Amino acid sequence: MSNDIFVLIEHRDGKVSENAYELLGKARSLAAAAGGSVTALVLGQGVGNMASSLGAANKVLAVEGDSVAQFTPTGYVNALTPIVETGNPLLTLVPNTAVGIDVAAGLSAALKLPLASYAIGIEIADGLPSIVCQTLGGKINTEVGFTVGRGIVAVNGGAFAADDGRIEGQPLVETLSASGDAAGVVFKRFIEPESGDVDITKEDILISVGRGIEEKDNIELAEELAEAMGGAVCASRPVVDAGWLPKSRQVGKSGQTVKPKLYVAVGISGAPEHLEGMRDAELVIAINSDASAPIFGAAHYGVVGDLFDILPALTEKIGEAG
Repeated sequence: MSNDIFVLIEHRDGKVSENAYELLGKARSLAAAAGGSVTALVLGQGVGNMASSLGAANKVLAVEGDSVAQFTPTGYVNALTPIVETGNPLLTLVPNTAVGIDVAAGLSAALKLPLASYAIGIEIADGLPSIVCQTLGGKINTEVGFTVGRGIVAVNGGAFAADDGRIEGQPLVETLSASGDAAGVVFKRFIEPESGDVDITKEDILISVGRGIEEKDNIELAEELAEAMGGAVCASRPVVDAGWLPKSRQVGKSGQTVKPKLYVAVGISGAPEHLEGMRDAELVIAINSDASAPIFGAAHYGVVGDLFDILPALTEKIGEAG
């Protein structure tokens, strides 16, 4: 067994995904603690040219071939299985995404390696991995380890800082031909999801509404505050499920992960699934009539009161100041 850390790099349209930098940054610290190095695994066609943006890795394995030109679970797993088996890394990190979940499970079965999913923390203790995973929809954090000393970890988005892995450089690049095939799975086309009118992942100021807003017409109060502050409105899942805002505005485990400078949570109780999507906001202000709402535990500042009184007052004061 080596002490190296392998990282599966997710990408689309020639661009490295944000989660790849999160994993690379963490992989660097893990490799340093274990006395190993970091290898980035990139699958596709012509993917070697991504190496310059993967400077956090010591080495990039560009795995190319028809079977991995587009993502299919069997194509990726068949190509990666001999690579991971031969490299025998301490850990293989994958993003806990639609792509990563399929790859992690397939590799685990093919190589008979343990898999830790929904990971939010990874450390090396006495030469062995110690992993914190979320269970029961994020309500319980469980610390797990691998009795065989190595394994695969599917990491939640936002668990680690992307800036730690966003390093320009020229790592060693080795190009390999993808072994195996897609086992009868044929990629037809990629259907781009409808984009919303606002990309909440790029907004610096977000006014987020929960079920405490009571009805669709009341969202106008949040929209007026957002306009006064130069931000945008987003929501927790119940508001989206009710059809009051589009899916593109949803924050949380089943929605978007946001990292604004200011996040104002209005009438949001603070379920773990929602907190997962906004945990990296620089400043969180919570407004809720329930003083025991979990959201106050995640907020830097909190206001216990009626949002229907507070939002208009805030909008008016900001308008006077602006």
